[in-house]
Amino acid sequence: MSKAGLRGARRMVMALVPLAAIAACDEAAPPQQQSAAPPAVAVITVERQPIASSAEFIGRVEAIDKVEVRARVTGYLTARHFNEGDMVKAGDPLFTIEQAPFAAEVALRQAQVERAEAELQNATTQVERGRELLRTNDLSQARFDDRVTEQSRNQANLAAARAELDQARIQYGYTSIRTVFDGRAGRSPLSPGNVVGPDSGVLVTVVRDDPIRVVFPVTQRELLRVRRASAGGEADAANRIQVLVRLPDGTLLDTIGRLDFVDVTANRSTDSVMVTATVPNGQHLLTDGQSVTVVLREAQPQQAIVIPQSAIQIDQQGVFVLVVGADNKVEVKRIRTSRGPAGQVVVTEGLEVGQLIIVEGSQRARPGQPVTPRPLQAPPEGAVPANAARAG
Repeated sequence: MSKAGLRGARRMVMALVPLAAIAACDEAAPPQQQSAAPPAVAVITVERQPIASSAEFIGRVEAIDKVEVRARVTGYLTARHFNEGDMVKAGDPLFTIEQAPFAAEVALRQAQVERAEAELQNATTQVERGRELLRTNDLSQARFDDRVTEQSRNQANLAAARAELDQARIQYGYTSIRTVFDGRAGRSPLSPGNVVGPDSGVLVTVVRDDPIRVVFPVTQRELLRVRRASAGGEADAANRIQVLVRLPDGTLLDTIGRLDFVDVTANRSTDSVMVTATVPNGQHLLTDGQSVTVVLREAQPQQAIVIPQSAIQIDQQGVFVLVVGADNKVEVKRIRTSRGPAGQVVVTEGLEVGQLIIVEGSQRARPGQPVTPRPLQAPPEGAVPANAARAG
């Protein structure tokens, strides 16, 4: 071979060396990709746990006993025996109306009764004497009949006088206005010195607020669910369903109420039925007329599979979750759900106890591909979620 040929061959070899190195690198790359670890995902183990289904409704608080106190006689208001907001007992005096005029009327009617009694006694004596005189013919029949008539007239006068005395005593009794049951006194617009009477309006309202009643409309759907769960009728429903009251600040009243009445007709415009419940109100946190949220909850929790809403995914075929199966490979499980507690759903079909479902990192998981499952870690107590920190 000539010198020129050797130089050409050498140049060709030098040109092929970089290409061989590049080819070697390309052949070594796939093993590096195959050795990458499967993506990590957070999982939880499917378990059954006690859960009490519940439903919420807007209701109105009503006092079981409520009375608007009014004056039944006219007179000066001489005393008010309570402070607004006080607890009052049955029989306690609330107001006193000037009693002197009514006491005088009672005394007058008493005197009239005594006079009528004396007149009747005299007429009776005259009849008895006349009967003896009539027997001896010393008194005519006509005169005797007059005496009997006078006796009857005096008997009627006495009955009328006694009735007027009773009426005067009743009127006198109205001057002392008393409460008829234990309760709480409301606002009173009148003070001593005012003239009050039947036309003066409400002097004060007294309500019994412990226990207290809550009235709320229930949809036909929820009512059917309650009745089906309580095959024993309304009494059984009252035992199976707990009534909780959510206060305006979002907290639940710490006492549990009881259903006591379901109306017999439905509202045609809303297709709902009015339901009443009695709720203990020892702390007096519920007020007559107040708007509250009523929570109906099953008294006996049922065992059910409950999962976080973060595990739920939806596509055109419906609801599903991603399950870590054999060899840590991802599987799709179609499920049926129902409403659960806040942030959770109840799975009625499609999952079994012991399965692992992905709750975080599902965007990195692909059906049929392996993953690295790790137990979901609860956030440290007092920790602020990342999205909340960013929002701040």
